[in-house]
Amino acid sequence: MGRMSLHCSLTCTLRITIFSSLSYRSVSSSAPDFFTSHQQPENLIPPPSLPPPQDPTTLNPNPRSRTPLEKQFETWVEKLKPGFTPSDVNEALRAQSDPDLAIDIFRWTAQQRGYKHNHVTYLTMIQMSISGRRYRHAETLVEEVIAGACPPSVPLYNSMIKFCCGRKFLFNRAFDVYKKMLKTDETKPSLETYTLLFNSLLRRFNKLHVCYVYLHGVRSLTKQMKASGVIPDTFVLNMIIKAFSKCLEVDEAMRVFREMGLYGCEPNAYTYSYITKGLCEKGRVNQGLGFYKEMREKGLVPKGSTYMILICSLAMGRRFEEATDVVFDMLSNSIGPDLLTYKTLLEGLCRDRRGDDAFELLEGLKKKDKMMNEKTYKTLLNGLHFLTRD
Repeated sequence: MGRMSLHCSLTCTLRITIFSSLSYRSVSSSAPDFFTSHQQPENLIPPPSLPPPQDPTTLNPNPRSRTPLEKQFETWVEKLKPGFTPSDVNEALRAQSDPDLAIDIFRWTAQQRGYKHNHVTYLTMIQMSISGRRYRHAETLVEEVIAGACPPSVPLYNSMIKFCCGRKFLFNRAFDVYKKMLKTDETKPSLETYTLLFNSLLRRFNKLHVCYVYLHGVRSLTKQMKASGVIPDTFVLNMIIKAFSKCLEVDEAMRVFREMGLYGCEPNAYTYSYITKGLCEKGRVNQGLGFYKEMREKGLVPKGSTYMILICSLAMGRRFEEATDVVFDMLSNSIGPDLLTYKTLLEGLCRDRRGDDAFELLEGLKKKDKMMNEKTYKTLLNGLHFLTRD
């Protein structure tokens, strides 16, 4: 039994040794005879064989196909022959309906030896980026132009100012572009430049204490516009008048009003409305009423807000007949006062011990004002009853 155990132990040891060495060697003609014989050891697992070499073209049987955008890009790149000019590039950019493809073409051409974009290609690319809502790209292009990426031009700078004025966080950048225009003889600001900047400033005149902050900018722009020889139009002068009126600087507003004839400009309904409203808010109701009458004589119709502040100002000054006339003039132009305006006039009559006149006026207003609903009428009527109770 001892010999048989020893024999089995040696046999197992030999098999393990052979199998271990087999795992590190390949089967070949140089292998020992017992590896190539048909009598293989029991439970022997053949070694893995290397896969046959494959053709590189068969490694990816489904290669990625080019996207339509890539195909279009390659098509336009092929059309741009060597030695292409900014005019060729501008034509290629304008032919694109996809702003991303236009941006790719713009960037690719900029990397080609011997080529440099000019103000025309930059203007086209900025306009396409804005219209395509690629605002980040537009911001980058603006910064490149400011850094001197291309020769300047007034249309390019105006387009940049317009874009910056329309973006909340680029407001100051618009004035950086404007200052750059002032320093270059070829790009002096135009009427469009000042129109964009004034309009941008006026949009921030939403509260009285904020108005004074930006009024300094309006004054500076006005002086620079005159110094540069740019002749303003009625639209620009109206914005200046509006700025002064909102800040209750009505004397300056009227000074600009009197200067309009020097520039060949005629005051319109907006001009009179801004001044009338500013005078009433300042407490100079007589002058405000005078401007209102002058505009009506010219056949001009005030804005609704101008009508209402004039009516309230007259009513609070106990000038009820004049206020009533203005109300009916307002209604004759299909403009309806709001509830506060009606209450100011009607309740003012009651407090002046003219309750009967107030009730009579309310009935007349109800017949004349087609926009007065039942709720407004009852609110006014209840208010009059409350004020005239014994």
